[in-house]
Amino acid sequence: MTKDDNCGCGHAQSHKHTACGATQAAIPSGSNDTLDEMVLKERLHRIRHKILVMSGKGGVGKSTVAANLAISLSLAGKRVGLLDVDIHGPSIPKMLHLEDAHVQTKDGAILPVEHAGLKVMSIGFLLQERDDAVIWRGPMKATVIKQFLQDVNWGDLDYLIVDSPPGTGDEPLSVCQLAAPVDGAIVVTTPQDVATADVRKSITFCRQLDLPVLGVVENMSGFVCPTCGTVTDIFMAGGGELMAKAMGVPFLGRIPIDPAVGQACDDGKPFVYHHSQTETAKAFERVIAPILAICCKIATHESPNTTNEGTNTPMKIAIPIAEGKLCMHFGHCDQFALLDIDEKAKKITKKQMLMPPPHEPGVLPRWLHAQGATVIIAGGMGSRAQNLFAENGIKVVVGAPAEAPETLVAQYLEGTLVSGTNVCDH
Repeated sequence: MTKDDNCGCGHAQSHKHTACGATQAAIPSGSNDTLDEMVLKERLHRIRHKILVMSGKGGVGKSTVAANLAISLSLAGKRVGLLDVDIHGPSIPKMLHLEDAHVQTKDGAILPVEHAGLKVMSIGFLLQERDDAVIWRGPMKATVIKQFLQDVNWGDLDYLIVDSPPGTGDEPLSVCQLAAPVDGAIVVTTPQDVATADVRKSITFCRQLDLPVLGVVENMSGFVCPTCGTVTDIFMAGGGELMAKAMGVPFLGRIPIDPAVGQACDDGKPFVYHHSQTETAKAFERVIAPILAICCKIATHESPNTTNEGTNTPMKIAIPIAEGKLCMHFGHCDQFALLDIDEKAKKITKKQMLMPPPHEPGVLPRWLHAQGATVIIAGGMGSRAQNLFAENGIKVVVGAPAEAPETLVAQYLEGTLVSGTNVCDH
């Protein structure tokens, strides 16, 4: 074994060195190249859009943008994966409170960690200790990134958001080459000239690789006072917008410095998930508009999606549960029962119990849509909530009694479900 076969610290790949953090689990064993390419192609074929989040400068909040972008897309009803390819300093596990998560394998594939409606993968899940350092040269990093794309069973995704480390080196280059075609890059900067000067190089990188620049996000653009809400430009503002204009790329918007964002990251709580009504969260939502437009643009050239009425979309019934029975107000439930239905046989084929996100306006309809629900059976639901479920393609049945979910589903399938008074209409 030559020195180039090592992880970069002089220790062989086949064992773990405590100062290196290079684990055998993170390194593929050299299977057949042709078979590998077939598997990689099949994985990527099931991912509709791949978006790279990058920056030429460290410390600009790129991982914060990537995590909240992924959550925002999930809340918009999309199936989303979040891939952290920052090999040396993975931040995503901390931001999502997944530091103690470990990946599982099934049928020879790695299963991503599922959290808050996302499928997540990071080198942080493969380290034996949180403080282990990964000391690898470029070829090793490229190998692991290929493994993340090829050996992780992402399933069917609308979007795979890739959080890359600062700069224009091995990691973003490997993603662009291995996951081609990548739909585009979101470039993150802060307003100062010292940041925008380096971030310009990221845009040049994209152009040299024929990677579309979806736009520039100006992060830390002004400070939001937590007491009065006044915005103060402590770093100045507008530098990212001026840079985007000078480079001829779209400007997606400004994200202010909000103490709640930093606290959410430290607590492992995605900001837009728990603070959806704040102005800062709305700024994140504005950033995702061009990302959603990619999906909408392609959808106009494809056949319309099928629904469960006379087509191929499988029926999934969601029921809010408290103490094992239907909760009379869907927003106050402890769990949701999600039941897969064989419509021809009129029977349940699978049942899952899911913990819902915090009940904030508009969150549950988008979340259940992302879980694939096509029907919700509820005791009470206000008219506004019913409209939101309808907008997300979910049929609403209200006034159902407090029975076990299996009983309600059986009655619904047989057409014998007796719905009473809607106990909530606000």
